[in-house]
Amino acid sequence: MSGPLRLRGAWGRRLVTAVPFLWLAVFFLAPFAIVFAISLSRSRFGVPPYEPLLQDGAFAGRLDNYAFLLDDPLYLTALVNSIRIAATCAAIALAIGYPMALAIARAPGRWRTPLLLAIVLPFWTSFLIRVYAWMGLLKNEGLVNAALQGLGLTDQPLQLLQTGFAVHLGIVYSYLPFMVLPLYATLERQDLSLLEAAADLGARPWRAFLTITLPLSLPGVLAGCLLVFIPAVGEFVIPELLGSSRTIMIGKVLWTEFFNNRDWPLASALAVAMLLLIVAPLAWLEHLRVRRAESAR
Repeated sequence: MSGPLRLRGAWGRRLVTAVPFLWLAVFFLAPFAIVFAISLSRSRFGVPPYEPLLQDGAFAGRLDNYAFLLDDPLYLTALVNSIRIAATCAAIALAIGYPMALAIARAPGRWRTPLLLAIVLPFWTSFLIRVYAWMGLLKNEGLVNAALQGLGLTDQPLQLLQTGFAVHLGIVYSYLPFMVLPLYATLERQDLSLLEAAADLGARPWRAFLTITLPLSLPGVLAGCLLVFIPAVGEFVIPELLGSSRTIMIGKVLWTEFFNNRDWPLASALAVAMLLLIVAPLAWLEHLRVRRAESAR
């Protein structure tokens, strides 16, 4: 390769590498820096509803909002509830999504595309409309209670709406495709000759699944759990519409602080704390995964 072509190729590689970093800088780091700066300020009545960080040429930022988060148990309760509900929903989605992904991956080739379309078909309608549909199904006069009474399983309508059960159901239903799709991508790439070899050696199907299929699909399991867990932690619409006032999640508290109380600095501090509490364990898991991969070489 001649000198000008080599130089042009080097600049092309740098440009391609710079695009994702530029995207992260513009759409993640810059908004995060703005939110962090607001979290160091104090709230006030006005536009914007927070004091400037530079006053009389001096930096006026402080950590009072973070200290307040530690003093008030409401925020810790909301965060613990959010993590508990998100983790439970991720586990339920995994229990439902793994057999679905395995069945699609092992289905004949002509059936895989229609089955995958059936998985993503709910995304073609509005998220809010789907949640409202569950409100109609779960209310006392809804189809679920009518079916239960019609089958003689209960005499009176059950309280299904505005309960923790409805919140879990709505989150699992809404984010189940995020669990199925990465699992399918992992399972579909597996070499089936390994299962045939295990069968030839006398392994039963269940043992072959535990020793071959499941370990090889762990990257898909981890990706699916993260794709369900992360958005579920900050979920606001589903707890607001399907849950009750006792269902306190961090997304609902954030909405209240931002739009009802107009306390942008405290809400920003809560958003930053939530992000750090979620990112730190994920970074630790990624560090362990990289170390394990390096030690396996």
